Amino acid sequence: MQVQNSDTGDADLLKGDAAEHSGMPERRTGLHGWLDGIRSTRTGALTLKIVFGVIGTLMVVAGLIMVPFPGPGWAVVFAGLAVLAVEFHWARRVLEFGKRTLHAWMEWYKKQGWLVRVVVLVVTVAAAAVIVYFGLRTLGFDAIAFVRGHI
Repeated sequence: MQVQNSDTGDADLLKGDAAEHSGMPERRTGLHGWLDGIRSTRTGALTLKIVFGVIGTLMVVAGLIMVPFPGPGWAVVFAGLAVLAVEFHWARRVLEFGKRTLHAWMEWYKKQGWLVRVVVLVVTVAAAAVIVYFGLRTLGFDAIAFVRGHI
């Protein structure tokens, strides 16, 4: 909004015209603009690094704990890396590496015949079954003895 006939004369109009013709980019809006505003102070930048670092690290650790079990382990790891990537460049590089590797593996898998796909499926299901079995054994439940007792 331009102000005319103010106490400063035409200074407001001149500043507005200069701002329109300047080569500086506009301030970002939305979440990025809000984060930029917080980062504009040293305390805010440090606070963001600590908050995103703690939350992202907790997510990555929780995801790595979940990886051996059936469920969203790798998804949580990648989500934690995405949170860390907001503030840390190394996390962005690790996340990009993970995405490239997953994409390359999926492209390789799509090119394979049905025999290789079945072998990958069987190995995956067998690994998940072994992990669940030993997980239940750790909790004191023997699934094989349970099944034998009910046959």
